[in-house]
Amino acid sequence: MTSGYSSRSRYGHFWRIGRPRIATLATLGIVTLFIALLWGWFCGNAPINQMFAQLHLGQQHPPIWLEAPFVPLPYLLLPATILAGIALITVQVSPSPQIGSQSLIIAILLALQLRYLTWRIFSSLNLADPLNGTLSLMLLLLELPIFLGGTIQLFLTLRSRQRKQEADRLSEAVLNGEFTPTVDILIPTYNEGVDIVRRTIIGCQAIEYKHKQVYLLDDGQRSEMKQLARELGCEYIARTDNRFAKAGNLNHALAQTDGELIVVFDADFVPTPNFLTRTVGFFQRQQIALVQTHQDFYNADPFAYNLGLENQLGHPLEEIFSRYIQSVRDGANGTLCYGSSFILRRSHLMEINGFYTESLSEDYFTAIRLLAKHHQVIFLEERLSAGLAPENVSASVVQRQRWCRGTIQSFFVNANPLTIPGLNLRQRSAYLEGILVWLTSSISRVGFLLMSLVYPLFGLKPILGSLAEWLYFFLPVYVVNLIVFHWLNRRACSAIVAEIYGVALCFPIALTTIHSIFRPFSRKFQVTPKGIASDHFSFNWPLAAPLIVIWLLTGIAIAKGLGVDLLPESWFPETSYFGHNSTHESGLFLFWSCFNLFVLTVAILAMVDAPRSRFEWFKLEGTVRLQIHDMSFWGVTQTLSETGVQILFSHQPGFSPNVLAKLEFPEKFSLPARVTRYESQGKQWLVTLSFVPLNTNQYRRLVELLFCRPDRWQPLQTPGEFQSLLLLCKSLLRPRILFDRHLLRQPSPFTSLRVHQDSKMVVAGSK
Repeated sequence: MTSGYSSRSRYGHFWRIGRPRIATLATLGIVTLFIALLWGWFCGNAPINQMFAQLHLGQQHPPIWLEAPFVPLPYLLLPATILAGIALITVQVSPSPQIGSQSLIIAILLALQLRYLTWRIFSSLNLADPLNGTLSLMLLLLELPIFLGGTIQLFLTLRSRQRKQEADRLSEAVLNGEFTPTVDILIPTYNEGVDIVRRTIIGCQAIEYKHKQVYLLDDGQRSEMKQLARELGCEYIARTDNRFAKAGNLNHALAQTDGELIVVFDADFVPTPNFLTRTVGFFQRQQIALVQTHQDFYNADPFAYNLGLENQLGHPLEEIFSRYIQSVRDGANGTLCYGSSFILRRSHLMEINGFYTESLSEDYFTAIRLLAKHHQVIFLEERLSAGLAPENVSASVVQRQRWCRGTIQSFFVNANPLTIPGLNLRQRSAYLEGILVWLTSSISRVGFLLMSLVYPLFGLKPILGSLAEWLYFFLPVYVVNLIVFHWLNRRACSAIVAEIYGVALCFPIALTTIHSIFRPFSRKFQVTPKGIASDHFSFNWPLAAPLIVIWLLTGIAIAKGLGVDLLPESWFPETSYFGHNSTHESGLFLFWSCFNLFVLTVAILAMVDAPRSRFEWFKLEGTVRLQIHDMSFWGVTQTLSETGVQILFSHQPGFSPNVLAKLEFPEKFSLPARVTRYESQGKQWLVTLSFVPLNTNQYRRLVELLFCRPDRWQPLQTPGEFQSLLLLCKSLLRPRILFDRHLLRQPSPFTSLRVHQDSKMVVAGSK
């Protein structure tokens, strides 16, 4: 079997490198044709000039149904007001999307988007001259993939699927012992720290299922990993090379294991004990090949943490994907496998010769190839594991660049979801929308930032339209989208927060997207740096530099529009300033520029990485007994980590710091600790203890208490648009680098940390 993998891989590598890059050639061809057309226009080519003159005439005299009605301006607000009212009532009456309410909102959005796009194409382009025309066409081209992807997503949302009740029913056979196939749990590792991998192995061993075997797949050939496997009693598999990275590591393990089902956890993901009882039951249906579960994270998102909003925002981009997009894809039988916390059937995996090795995204293409064999890949929206998110902004960008590059590689491999035989139109549409996301979240957003500057700085108008037309065609679609965005994604993220993240990431992701189109396989697999602690504030200059440049230009544009010249007038042509002879274009671009300035300011602030402890502190309230010599003290735990605990006592404790103690938990285990600090909190006393070195059994019980309880990870209901805006303004007024200097004392139990309890986020911190 091993030789089979290597021969297939060698052939696949030759195919990937040797075949023509059709997608690259197509991209070059389209770009070349567009540039040639514009060049002819600039050079005064008569046929091209005549063509654009006719198009411009059509823009000035559109069909009557593409013109705003000749009524007083207040009446033009009626469509936006009525539709916004319908959206607000629907959201209030149906707090979570149901079939009827969701269908109504989607129908309204689709109609408004089609109406707006028709107006943009046939009535708002400025083709009066080559320069304005070029910018106008480019802006339209930046908008088109957004509307295409959004339209596809809305259609797919009509058949989104939730499988919790199905899991309840199918899990009965597993709990009763009627369906218990053998399961191999694979933990691939390369350079992760021992502490990270240790808790993952312990979590996998704590899964409540008899017929399982845990394997540590060491791709780094590290003696400490072999020793860790021996210490914890799990199987250890290593290989002599790192060929094909994670996919190669997993395929190597397939030849040495024989479980009917295979579970994969990244080295930093810790499962809950009911992971298998909630997922194995699905495989009673023979067509099921893979079950992907929701991924949660037990540490704070770096952007949210840097803004001081980790307890309010959670992990917004990941939550949108897992809470909303995956359910939408599941309805189209186009679920994405994202590398960890999934279980699959070995026999179906062997039909496609194992995990896909010709791309950085082995998980993505493995699922596609299973679907092409007419198997099912489904999504269970349950939080059955939690992993370690990147601790700083640069590591988060590295991770997303790898995802972007792997997705763009779709165009260059034989598992292209748009062309591979076996997928239906609905499945291909779901994958097309996923590809378009990378284009619209990067290249389009960069273009919008730059386009907002051309009118105030250079007097160029990439969009034409009267104020009446903007109120009639644009305002309704904008307002309704703003109202329902948070509702449609099941309160995973607000639109304004999503915009902050998009702007913060757009430049590096845009460069990665362009680079991947022309050199898709020039970068090797890069493991996301994790387990990084920091004791100081640091600024990500390389990532922030383009944002700062755009921020300065936007500020200059606004000042220039208001009649304040910050630069010599000779630098820019004379324009119709916002403050002088103001027009509706001026008002539009003023709003656009001010909005961009706010978003850019928050995004730049998020680039200041705040100090972080290596270990997370979780809110965990429970009665414990503190044994010191022959005396016992009863208290209530407040926060708990792998390194220590905070206990609240109702009276001043009768012991001094630095004393050794034994901490006894209701779960019937005890841990040795040393008192390191205590302080008064009104009539109560907060005592901090640090654990002395724990043995393997003690540490195992601690990890199980912290990470391995059913329903341990609960969803966060993030704030809506108005509340999000207030929180972001608060972050600007109280930046962490100035007002949270206590973070410099890391590691400290008094640091604000993200935790879950009773479906709410709780702050563990000083008061």
